[in-house]
Amino acid sequence: MPELPEVETVRRGLTPSMEGAQIYKVDQNRADLRFPFDPHFKETLEGAIIREIGRRAKYLLFHLDNDYVLISHLGMSGSFRIMSEAEDLYPGDFHHEKSKNKKHDHVIIYIEKNGIKSRIAYNDPRRFGFMTLINRNDLHDHKFLKDMGPEPTGNGVGAEYLATKFQNRKTPLKSALLDQKIIAGLGNIYVCEALWRSRLSPLTQIGSLVKKNGQPKSKLGFLAENIRDVITDAIKAGGSSLQDHIQADGSLGYFQHSFAVYGQENKPCKHEDCGGDIIRITQSGRSSFYCPKCQK
Repeated sequence: MPELPEVETVRRGLTPSMEGAQIYKVDQNRADLRFPFDPHFKETLEGAIIREIGRRAKYLLFHLDNDYVLISHLGMSGSFRIMSEAEDLYPGDFHHEKSKNKKHDHVIIYIEKNGIKSRIAYNDPRRFGFMTLINRNDLHDHKFLKDMGPEPTGNGVGAEYLATKFQNRKTPLKSALLDQKIIAGLGNIYVCEALWRSRLSPLTQIGSLVKKNGQPKSKLGFLAENIRDVITDAIKAGGSSLQDHIQADGSLGYFQHSFAVYGQENKPCKHEDCGGDIIRITQSGRSSFYCPKCQK
């Protein structure tokens, strides 16, 4: 599933073409994706101007001038493709041919900006993604967004904040970091990477990182810094292209070439002073990769 850096990369790729553009036509090629489309999906979008494209965790937020926000989640295999009005263009290198298959173009949004027309296709072979419309006034109270924690790249995720969430709890650290109510948008890949950078085991009980007086231990501050850094580094690199994920222009992300631990089972740990090997374990049905020698 595309994680926060991938979604942010898509947002940045769509922004130059879509922000300030007017939607003059929408092709809705099926009745549902993961969920049914809103009954007035086409009618609400057609004629609207896209004022801003935002992101909250792994959700893309298209703010329209008619008091609606189009929320989109990419699911497992969803992607947006920018095309000219005259022809279909696939700039960049596509790794998976099925992303070019037009039968999976479930929504096509026709836009005009500064006299230039283009099309934005939402392609989703597995149809685990979705699009839904929400009134702007109800956005923050919507079930998808209302209980989310702070973004991992902001100042809200610091050692003191994590200490308030971790104190007196025995939850494994990996599970706690994947809890969207604690930190919004963190996913499996980047949690593994942040824990490796912090030399913390995914099995560590979170309460052990907090002093008896409620203050964070030094390792918790180091973890907070590494969470921000690994997400920032991944965004700069254009995300990670695993399985079906591609960027908005069709090109691949390159952070996967920098993975220190994710998918590195049985390979030597890259901490120079370690000498251990990476192993894979399963936690709550998800793979965790870590070095048991240096991650304690």
